[in-house]
Amino acid sequence: MAESWSFLDTFEHNFRPLVVIEFAKGTKEETIDWFTKRIVDKKANGGAQLLVKPLVTENGNENIYLVGASHLRLLLGAETVGLVKECNDNSMRTFTYSSRKTFKDFADDNHNFLTMAEGQYIIKHELENLRAKDEKMIPGYPQAKLYPGKSIVRRLLTSGVLVQIFPLHDREELKKLRHSWYGRVKVGYQPLDEIRCYFGETVALYFGFLEYFTFALIPMAVIGIPYYVFAWEDYDKYVMFATFNLLWSTVILEVWKRICSVMTYRWGTLLMKRQFEEPRPGFHGVLGINPVTGREEPVYSSIKRQIRIYLVSLPFVCLCLYFSLYVMMIYFDLEQWALDYHEENESNFSSLMLFVPSIIYAVVIEIMNRIYRYAAEFLTSWENHRLESSYQNHLVLKVLVFNFLNCFASLFYIAFVLFDMKLLRQSLATLLITSQILNQFAESLLPYWLQKRHKKRMKKRMCSLKTDADLSLVEQINLEKEMGTYFGTFDDYLELFLQFGYVSLFSCVYPLAAVFAVLNNITEIYSDALKMCRVYKRPFAEPTANIGVWQVIFYAVHVLHVTRSNCFIPLLLKFGNSVMLFSPCFKLYRTIFFFLLFFQHLLLAIKFIMAFVIPDKPRDIQIKLAKLEFESLEALKQQVRATDMYNSEK
Repeated sequence: MAESWSFLDTFEHNFRPLVVIEFAKGTKEETIDWFTKRIVDKKANGGAQLLVKPLVTENGNENIYLVGASHLRLLLGAETVGLVKECNDNSMRTFTYSSRKTFKDFADDNHNFLTMAEGQYIIKHELENLRAKDEKMIPGYPQAKLYPGKSIVRRLLTSGVLVQIFPLHDREELKKLRHSWYGRVKVGYQPLDEIRCYFGETVALYFGFLEYFTFALIPMAVIGIPYYVFAWEDYDKYVMFATFNLLWSTVILEVWKRICSVMTYRWGTLLMKRQFEEPRPGFHGVLGINPVTGREEPVYSSIKRQIRIYLVSLPFVCLCLYFSLYVMMIYFDLEQWALDYHEENESNFSSLMLFVPSIIYAVVIEIMNRIYRYAAEFLTSWENHRLESSYQNHLVLKVLVFNFLNCFASLFYIAFVLFDMKLLRQSLATLLITSQILNQFAESLLPYWLQKRHKKRMKKRMCSLKTDADLSLVEQINLEKEMGTYFGTFDDYLELFLQFGYVSLFSCVYPLAAVFAVLNNITEIYSDALKMCRVYKRPFAEPTANIGVWQVIFYAVHVLHVTRSNCFIPLLLKFGNSVMLFSPCFKLYRTIFFFLLFFQHLLLAIKFIMAFVIPDKPRDIQIKLAKLEFESLEALKQQVRATDMYNSEK
């Protein structure tokens, strides 16, 4: 490497703010001085070697600081985090400063080689890796204890000294993105490459999956309409519909893997090495040495973590599941009350009352899901997972188990215990439509309305403010710091997962489920784009090669769909209560039952064969990856031979 950290300049004339740090009002000056010194201090001294500038206004508000970095610092940081960029020969390679001339569009005076999102990601990485060494407490706050290895930023946030850290919007680029993304209603694809450049790969991949899933639902919606209109109780046609549903869900999940690999290779994240992940900011422990990397990092006993998981988290989750089932039984009591009321009165009002229990239950489900989410986040953070991926996997598992039981337990109970197909259709339609309306209102419409009101008040306040500072920057920061925080794609994927469950598990009962899903997703694309650009602060970019654990989760629901729901629900549609295994009437249908069991295993075999036949990556991507691996091995061999020759000469 031609340049080293020790020679890195910490001053740049053209300071470009990338990240905003907001301290709490009344924060002690010695605390701010200590933290800003750690930010600008050299890497060798445990600092981040970044640039910091206070945002000073006429009213003396100095609790906001802007963080940037020199061009050289960002390039060295890009090598540290392992960013992958396109080379002059059109191949994708991990960026290194020593070979910077071989990368496309690189020039020493080209400060746009790294996108603004990539620069903000590098700064976030450096800030999160500021860890205490000899400090016992935060200066000025003796109650805020520190110990070697503790994340400084995390401690400042939990102690209330730091209010927030967020990346700044680029207003000109955001204006262009809004126009091409949702500025006009059009039939076409989303600008995923532009979304990726501005918000990062994680957000772009979610919108890519949302778009793909919406298009994939169209065949199910088109076929479902005539099934709903013309053949509601036709058993043979529903078997055909269930079979098509199986093949459809298998194909869309396998094809998505190919599309995902093409996009992430083009973006460079398919090649990023993640096996040596840095410890997550919330991870704490005694400072030690990582035996793999040789770096200093916190160490925490895995036995203590397992005790927390199995003796605290697991019993709590089981208790919540029991409570969910208890609420479900209350719902069935309400359904029985509404049915009795309708049989006694036989009026239009009583007919409407039949839908009231399902609507109430759908609202209660949404409330319970959101409350449980906060508890799951607290428990998962308390378990103290070292890696962000491990933290996310445990959080997803907790939330998913509860949400799945909460949303689908009543449907399975109606289908396989009560054998009431009419109630199943009614409950499915009510749960699906009500949850979609509530999600659209809670996630997009309400936050947008609140943000619009706040923006009007802030503009009036800024117009009366006189300052020598850049008014547009002051106004921008004051607007953005009051915006809501986007907590990632977790809730968005969870919503799609539940939607996929409604469509794939019970579509033969309610074929219009796919129609409502398509309509919801079309509005979801625009409302999610709106909230990303207008409602929430800009999130930090997060490189990713796929949709992560959600791919496995969608796959698991698909297997459940093959083995249980769409194979046996058509049988229940035809025979109803007489299909019970130990009923005397079941002897008449035993042949049909075992044929359906055979058919189920045949479909399952077809599903795995199709998954095997359809490769996860296109052929050209496989060749490019194999070529890069071969070149890496050859380079390693040459390095070993050079080392051996050098040692032999000595």
